[in-house]
Amino acid sequence: MKPLYLGLVHGPVQNKRGEIITTSVTNMDIHDISRSCKTFDVKKYFLITPIKLQHELVGRILGHWETETALSYNPDRTDALSLATVVNSIEESISAITLETGTAPLVVVTGANFSTYGGEVKDLYSRWEIDKPPVLLLFGTGWGLAREVVEMADFKLAPIKGASTAHYNHLSVRSAVAIYLDRFEMVTSHGPMGGPLEVT
Repeated sequence: MKPLYLGLVHGPVQNKRGEIITTSVTNMDIHDISRSCKTFDVKKYFLITPIKLQHELVGRILGHWETETALSYNPDRTDALSLATVVNSIEESISAITLETGTAPLVVVTGANFSTYGGEVKDLYSRWEIDKPPVLLLFGTGWGLAREVVEMADFKLAPIKGASTAHYNHLSVRSAVAIYLDRFEMVTSHGPMGGPLEVT
């Protein structure tokens, strides 16, 4: 499913009481998710937060890796972080994708606490094949995406299920991103039924 874009939503998200909050951007999420995005050929990684001070923080972090010293020390990290950009809202990221591609993206949300969902990655692929729009894959921080975000989405991905007999289901967002991106790559490369795709 290409072109694929990814957004990490810091607001609006929920806390454990279901209240709408904005979480802080973390250095680890910037670096590790950028590396996953680069590995799986994601076009752009949007860090989504309405807080100006958080924009300034992200700007300083990304700016550091644009210096000649950082570039010579770890060019691979600089390359990965070139995908990251900070925006004020999900709507802003959608507008940026639409401007870049000429087509509004298919907005896909993820979360471990959905009551219903649209299906697995293979089901999303079947829908995507009709018009092949760009895809914006959104992940929430805190205790998950706000209900308003989930309701505006075009597709809700089924949550990742592990093998824990205790039904433990609390992956870090960085782990979830890597797992979903690997699943996207598998389906895109081999088709929803697992066989090779015809390349035209």
